[in-house]
Amino acid sequence: MGTTGKDGAEVRRAGRESREGRGDREWARHWQYPELPGLDLLRAHYVRHTFPRHAHEGYVIAAVTGGIEEIGLPGGTVRAGPGTVVLINPEVAHTARAGVPEGWAYATLYPSRELITEVAAEIGTLRGTPGFTADMVADPQGSQVITEVHRAAEAGNALAADTLLRGVVARMLSRHAGPLPARTVRRAGAADAERARSVLEGRMAEPPSLEQLAAELGTSPFALLRAFRERYGMPPHTWLTDARVRRARRLLDAGTPPAEAAVAVGFTDQPHLNRHFTRIVGVPPGAYRMERGRAGGTRSRDRAAGPDAAGRA
Repeated sequence: MGTTGKDGAEVRRAGRESREGRGDREWARHWQYPELPGLDLLRAHYVRHTFPRHAHEGYVIAAVTGGIEEIGLPGGTVRAGPGTVVLINPEVAHTARAGVPEGWAYATLYPSRELITEVAAEIGTLRGTPGFTADMVADPQGSQVITEVHRAAEAGNALAADTLLRGVVARMLSRHAGPLPARTVRRAGAADAERARSVLEGRMAEPPSLEQLAAELGTSPFALLRAFRERYGMPPHTWLTDARVRRARRLLDAGTPPAEAAVAVGFTDQPHLNRHFTRIVGVPPGAYRMERGRAGGTRSRDRAAGPDAAGRA
């Protein structure tokens, strides 16, 4: 016999707390709550897992709740522990790994550009596209609110989750943001880097070699490599792997089976996708797709239940 309502939430919370208490075990949940559009959520405990250099289309707001996370950013490496909040702007290349043997646990919010812009417009203190001006801040209260967003979403409390989310985003923007910083790159080669990215996006399944790509653009392999790294924070082959995983995510979001998504984006097979997807996203593609399916099922049930469903929850 299943549990529902408050009892069900308590059972899920107890299971989560039991799981989190096992400090030697890795676990992760990457998901979406249908009542918080424009947001991905990740709660995890990693010990051996390392994130290779990658970037996000949207923003990162992460509260470390245990251990130490080391984040490699363009300005250097930061070590984030409990009570700190990590802030990363869109398309900023970074890495992440454990900074202590027991690893790190964290609750992360991945708000879209649209969500951040919407909240920035509501608070009315920022002009243009907002961007964080700090990589990490000491903010125990803000960190706690981030974890509460996750708990409210997991309990199905849409009102609390949305209220807390907008409050913590407004807190970070009002305290640690300004106009989105523009990437400063040398003019020589910047256009070649952007053209190279366009070629790789268009030929993702069958990309050229570095030498072939440079020849097509009328430059040398070394000059292109240097320009691309300066423009995007990573070499072309690393960027391509990240781009393939991004496109695979969109395919999985649309219901494409992982094996088909793997071939469509240029991976040799599903195990190849599994390896890179798990390293970059933090969960295997099967678990990612299952959570997306669960969220889609919730939306369908809500539509079928009608406008009074929220009042009965």
